[in-house]
Amino acid sequence: MSDGGLAVLGIAVGIPLVALIWLWVTYNGLVKLRYQCKESWSDVDTELKRRYDLIPNLVATVKGYAAHERETLESVTRLREAAVASTGSPASQAADEVKLVQGLRQLFAVVENYPVLKADRHFLELERELSITEDRIQAARRFFNANIRDYNTRVEQFPSNLVAGWFSFRAQEFFEVDPVETAPPRLGD
Repeated sequence: MSDGGLAVLGIAVGIPLVALIWLWVTYNGLVKLRYQCKESWSDVDTELKRRYDLIPNLVATVKGYAAHERETLESVTRLREAAVASTGSPASQAADEVKLVQGLRQLFAVVENYPVLKADRHFLELERELSITEDRIQAARRFFNANIRDYNTRVEQFPSNLVAGWFSFRAQEFFEVDPVETAPPRLGD
Protein backbone atom coordinates (compact mmCIF):
# COMPACT_ATOMS: atom_id res chain seq x y z
CA MET A 1 0.00 0.00 0.00
CA SER A 2 1.31 3.43 -0.87
CA ASP A 3 1.83 6.27 1.59
CA GLY A 4 -1.22 8.06 0.17
CA GLY A 5 -3.37 4.97 0.70
CA LEU A 6 -2.20 4.66 4.33
CA ALA A 7 -2.99 8.32 4.95
CA VAL A 8 -6.49 7.90 3.52
CA LEU A 9 -7.00 4.73 5.61
CA GLY A 10 -5.70 6.55 8.71
CA ILE A 11 -8.11 9.41 8.12
CA ALA A 12 -10.99 7.03 7.37
CA VAL A 13 -10.41 5.18 10.65
CA GLY A 14 -9.21 8.16 12.71
CA ILE A 15 -12.14 10.54 12.18
CA PRO A 16 -14.85 8.08 13.27
CA LEU A 17 -12.64 6.95 16.18
CA VAL A 18 -12.17 10.53 17.40
CA ALA A 19 -15.92 11.17 16.99
CA LEU A 20 -16.73 8.03 18.96
CA ILE A 21 -14.34 8.99 21.77
CA TRP A 22 -15.81 12.50 21.88
CA LEU A 23 -19.34 11.04 22.03
CA TRP A 24 -18.33 8.69 24.84
CA VAL A 25 -16.60 11.40 26.91
CA THR A 26 -19.44 13.90 26.41
CA TYR A 27 -22.15 11.36 27.31
CA ASN A 28 -20.30 10.26 30.46
CA GLY A 29 -19.74 13.89 31.45
CA LEU A 30 -23.46 14.59 31.17
CA VAL A 31 -24.31 11.50 33.23
CA LYS A 32 -21.81 12.55 35.91
CA LEU A 33 -23.29 16.05 36.09
CA ARG A 34 -26.82 14.66 36.29
CA TYR A 35 -25.86 12.52 39.28
CA GLN A 36 -24.10 15.44 40.94
CA CYS A 37 -27.37 17.37 40.63
CA LYS A 38 -29.32 14.50 42.19
CA GLU A 39 -26.82 14.18 45.02
CA SER A 40 -26.85 17.90 45.76
CA TRP A 41 -30.67 17.88 45.71
CA SER A 42 -30.62 15.21 48.41
CA ASP A 43 -28.52 17.63 50.52
CA VAL A 44 -31.19 20.32 50.08
CA ASP A 45 -33.92 17.80 50.91
CA THR A 46 -32.11 16.71 54.10
CA GLU A 47 -31.88 20.30 55.33
CA LEU A 48 -35.53 20.98 54.48
CA LYS A 49 -36.54 17.94 56.53
CA ARG A 50 -34.47 19.29 59.42
CA ARG A 51 -36.49 22.53 59.21
CA TYR A 52 -39.74 20.58 59.06
CA ASP A 53 -38.77 18.76 62.25
CA LEU A 54 -38.13 22.05 64.07
CA ILE A 55 -41.40 23.73 63.12
CA PRO A 56 -43.80 21.71 65.35
CA ASN A 57 -41.64 22.47 68.41
CA LEU A 58 -41.53 26.14 67.47
CA VAL A 59 -45.30 26.30 66.99
CA ALA A 60 -45.90 24.50 70.30
CA THR A 61 -43.65 26.93 72.14
CA VAL A 62 -45.33 29.98 70.64
CA LYS A 63 -48.76 28.44 71.27
CA GLY A 64 -48.00 28.37 74.99
CA TYR A 65 -47.54 32.13 75.04
CA ALA A 66 -49.79 33.29 72.22
CA ALA A 67 -52.80 31.00 72.28
CA HIS A 68 -55.08 33.62 70.72
CA GLU A 69 -52.84 33.70 67.60
CA ARG A 70 -54.41 30.37 66.61
CA GLU A 71 -54.93 31.29 62.96
CA THR A 72 -51.23 32.03 62.39
CA LEU A 73 -50.18 28.88 64.22
CA GLU A 74 -52.60 26.69 62.27
CA SER A 75 -51.51 28.32 59.01
CA VAL A 76 -47.84 27.50 59.68
CA THR A 77 -48.80 23.92 60.54
CA ARG A 78 -50.78 23.56 57.29
CA LEU A 79 -47.99 25.12 55.24
CA ARG A 80 -45.45 22.78 56.84
CA GLU A 81 -47.62 19.76 56.00
CA ALA A 82 -47.94 20.95 52.38
CA ALA A 83 -44.18 21.45 52.10
CA VAL A 84 -43.46 18.01 53.59
CA ALA A 85 -45.88 16.42 51.12
CA SER A 86 -44.39 18.28 48.13
CA THR A 87 -42.21 15.89 46.15
CA GLY A 88 -42.31 17.33 42.66
CA SER A 89 -39.69 19.24 40.76
CA PRO A 90 -37.45 21.75 42.55
CA ALA A 91 -39.60 24.58 41.14
CA SER A 92 -42.86 23.08 42.46
CA GLN A 93 -41.26 22.38 45.83
CA ALA A 94 -39.89 25.92 45.86
CA ALA A 95 -43.45 27.25 45.49
CA ASP A 96 -44.49 25.37 48.66
CA GLU A 97 -41.29 26.45 50.42
CA VAL A 98 -41.94 30.11 49.60
CA LYS A 99 -45.37 29.85 51.25
CA LEU A 100 -43.86 28.13 54.30
CA VAL A 101 -41.16 30.80 54.61
CA GLN A 102 -43.87 33.51 54.46
CA GLY A 103 -45.82 31.68 57.18
CA LEU A 104 -42.74 31.43 59.38
CA ARG A 105 -42.08 35.13 58.88
CA GLN A 106 -45.65 35.81 60.10
CA LEU A 107 -44.98 33.59 63.09
CA PHE A 108 -41.86 35.55 63.99
CA ALA A 109 -43.80 38.79 63.56
CA VAL A 110 -46.28 37.47 66.15
CA VAL A 111 -43.40 36.62 68.47
CA GLU A 112 -42.31 40.27 68.41
CA ASN A 113 -45.48 41.10 70.39
CA TYR A 114 -44.49 38.78 73.26
CA PRO A 115 -41.32 39.94 75.02
CA VAL A 116 -41.55 37.10 77.56
CA LEU A 117 -41.63 34.55 74.74
CA LYS A 118 -38.68 36.22 73.02
CA ALA A 119 -36.71 35.75 76.24
CA ASP A 120 -37.79 32.12 76.79
CA ARG A 121 -34.74 29.82 76.80
CA HIS A 122 -36.51 27.06 74.88
CA PHE A 123 -37.75 29.49 72.24
CA LEU A 124 -34.29 31.06 71.88
CA GLU A 125 -32.77 27.62 71.41
CA LEU A 126 -35.33 26.73 68.73
CA GLU A 127 -34.78 30.09 67.04
CA ARG A 128 -31.01 29.48 67.02
CA GLU A 129 -31.47 25.97 65.57
CA LEU A 130 -33.80 27.31 62.90
CA SER A 131 -31.29 30.02 62.02
CA ILE A 132 -28.51 27.43 61.67
CA THR A 133 -30.80 25.24 59.59
CA GLU A 134 -31.69 28.18 57.33
CA ASP A 135 -27.98 28.81 56.76
CA ARG A 136 -27.49 25.15 55.90
CA ILE A 137 -30.49 25.18 53.53
CA GLN A 138 -29.09 28.21 51.73
CA ALA A 139 -25.63 26.63 51.43
CA ALA A 140 -27.13 23.39 50.07
CA ARG A 141 -29.36 25.40 47.72
CA ARG A 142 -26.38 27.34 46.37
CA PHE A 143 -24.44 24.08 45.82
CA PHE A 144 -27.44 22.48 44.09
CA ASN A 145 -28.01 25.51 41.86
CA ALA A 146 -24.29 25.60 40.94
CA ASN A 147 -24.52 21.95 39.85
CA ILE A 148 -27.70 22.69 37.90
CA ARG A 149 -25.99 25.64 36.23
CA ASP A 150 -23.03 23.45 35.16
CA TYR A 151 -25.34 20.69 33.95
CA ASN A 152 -27.64 23.07 32.04
CA THR A 153 -24.63 24.75 30.45
CA ARG A 154 -23.39 21.40 29.13
CA VAL A 155 -26.89 20.44 27.96
CA GLU A 156 -27.34 23.68 26.03
CA GLN A 157 -23.78 24.41 24.83
CA PHE A 158 -22.63 23.39 21.36
CA PRO A 159 -21.47 20.70 20.57
CA SER A 160 -22.44 18.83 23.75
CA ASN A 161 -26.06 19.85 23.13
CA LEU A 162 -26.04 17.39 20.21
CA VAL A 163 -25.28 14.48 22.55
CA ALA A 164 -27.74 15.83 25.12
CA GLY A 165 -30.47 15.92 22.50
CA TRP A 166 -29.71 12.43 21.16
CA PHE A 167 -29.86 10.91 24.64
CA SER A 168 -32.72 13.02 26.06
CA PHE A 169 -30.76 15.04 28.62
CA ARG A 170 -32.99 18.01 29.49
CA ALA A 171 -32.23 21.26 31.29
CA GLN A 172 -33.19 21.15 34.98
CA GLU A 173 -34.88 23.72 37.21
CA PHE A 174 -33.14 25.81 39.84
CA PHE A 175 -34.35 25.87 43.46
CA GLU A 176 -35.04 29.46 44.49
CA VAL A 177 -36.25 30.18 48.03
CA ASP A 178 -35.38 33.07 50.33
CA PRO A 179 -34.33 32.18 53.87
CA VAL A 180 -36.54 32.61 56.93
CA GLU A 181 -35.40 35.63 58.88
CA THR A 182 -35.70 34.48 62.47
CA ALA A 183 -34.93 37.82 64.03
CA PRO A 184 -35.78 41.27 62.73
CA PRO A 185 -32.85 43.41 61.63
CA ARG A 186 -31.59 45.75 64.33
CA LEU A 187 -31.24 49.45 63.71
CA GLY A 188 -27.68 50.32 62.87
CA ASP A 189 -26.84 46.86 61.43
